[in-house]
Amino acid sequence: MARNQVVISGEIIALESLRYTPAGVARVALTLSHTSQQSEANGLRQVQCEVNVLAFAEVADKVTNFAVGQNVKVRGFLARQSIRSRQLVLHINDIILE
Repeated sequence: MARNQVVISGEIIALESLRYTPAGVARVALTLSHTSQQSEANGLRQVQCEVNVLAFAEVADKVTNFAVGQNVKVRGFLARQSIRSRQLVLHINDIILE
């Protein structure tokens, strides 16, 4: 099986309210702002990025307990935002407060 795993920490900078898919599955979208230093080519590189994140089902319910400005660590996988889009979004399987 091909590997597709992401673990990243960051500050919640946007958090949508809980919604439901047409199939009745809970869904929450959020955006994380990540800042770190990473080792690359025998040096340190400053990394800053914003990551679009989706949470479904029980994880979406858990996300509703968080707020903008909190620092979290998420674990999940990357997928296309939609069938017609090449834009990636991080689907999370777990989120914890840091």
